[in-house]
Amino acid sequence: MDYLVCLLQKNYPKRRLKMYNSLKSRGFTLIEVLISLVILAVSLLALAGLMTATTKNTTAGGRLTEAATLAQDKLEELRAIHWENIPLKETRDTPETRPGFQYERIWKARLNATNPDIKEVEITVRWTDTTPHSLRFFSALSR
Repeated sequence: MDYLVCLLQKNYPKRRLKMYNSLKSRGFTLIEVLISLVILAVSLLALAGLMTATTKNTTAGGRLTEAATLAQDKLEELRAIHWENIPLKETRDTPETRPGFQYERIWKARLNATNPDIKEVEITVRWTDTTPHSLRFFSALSR
């Protein structure tokens, strides 16, 4: 190292060379590293909670879509049969079972109070996961 300083002094005699002590070099202290790790850990925990909530909401949305599909299927079934053959009473279908869940579908038809050529149909789909849920569809079928 002394040899390098001597060479530099010979080549640049008018300039004053400064040598920095390695102990004064700037870097991260242990406290700065620990604080940054704590901030990183807190943000990762928040992201983990967000992932859990997102998964729950996606699952609930899937169940709601499945219930709507079951109601729509029943409505299409009722539209396909002859108008006079639609019974005017509450009817329960056999429960639809999906992996881990059972959907109950109830439907009833009644004559419209103002127009006897129209039957009003109400279809309700119920299921329970952590809490009971239901989805209700209303439609009108004409002669």
